[in-house]
Amino acid sequence: MFSSLRKPRKALKTPPPPERREVDVNGRRLPLTIRRDFRATRLTLRIEPGGRALRMTVPNGVPERDIRDFLDRHQGWLMTKLAKFRTTNELADGGYVMIRGVPHRIEATGRLRGLTEALIIDDEAVLRVGGMEESIPRRISDFLKKEARLELDRLVAVHAGRIDKKVKSLTLRDTRSRWGSCSADGALSFSWRIAMAPPGVIDYLAAHEVAHLREMNHSPDFWALCEQLCPTTEEAKRWLKRNGSLLHALDFG
Repeated sequence: MFSSLRKPRKALKTPPPPERREVDVNGRRLPLTIRRDFRATRLTLRIEPGGRALRMTVPNGVPERDIRDFLDRHQGWLMTKLAKFRTTNELADGGYVMIRGVPHRIEATGRLRGLTEALIIDDEAVLRVGGMEESIPRRISDFLKKEARLELDRLVAVHAGRIDKKVKSLTLRDTRSRWGSCSADGALSFSWRIAMAPPGVIDYLAAHEVAHLREMNHSPDFWALCEQLCPTTEEAKRWLKRNGSLLHALDFG
């Protein structure tokens, strides 16, 4: 996030609806959402998870020229931050996708039918995918969803049993703002993209949301319970902080 100190010229009680436009960052066109907020005291610019969009908050009363100047001044910052994200779709024959933290080479079989399979061939991890070329990303995402379901169903059951709590339901989504959530009635939700993370990180995510069944907060008691369920909690949190955005960067169509 980048910010610039500036007091709003005039605060409106009802800000206008978000404005959507595109900006050019080193030849790459990115969607930009601009929200005017009467409570904001500065311009802020954020990169959405995955690096595929930008979000800007602007105090009411800031003129268009100041918005353009702010974006121009931070072109270098955007170029540096966006450089770590993939700009091409690697979900094709010969590309790679992570499954439980292991990079698998994608091998398109060319067959219209057939299961998507994770195999070890000549000591190399391979993901064999059938179907038309344009369907490969979707087939891979379907495979990852199944892997996430298998792992999370198992891990959630283990952790919930350890604290004698019942889970109402377990849902998979493609969320950007969080990896998981837990409602007051015991409904858990997870991002299926976590199937690309190492096993210890998947275990941490399951433990984190199960811990909320007892502690609906992030208090010291919550983190102590999280550590009890998953002793590698801190290591997993660091991994997600370093690599989480890269998992969001993959475009499955």
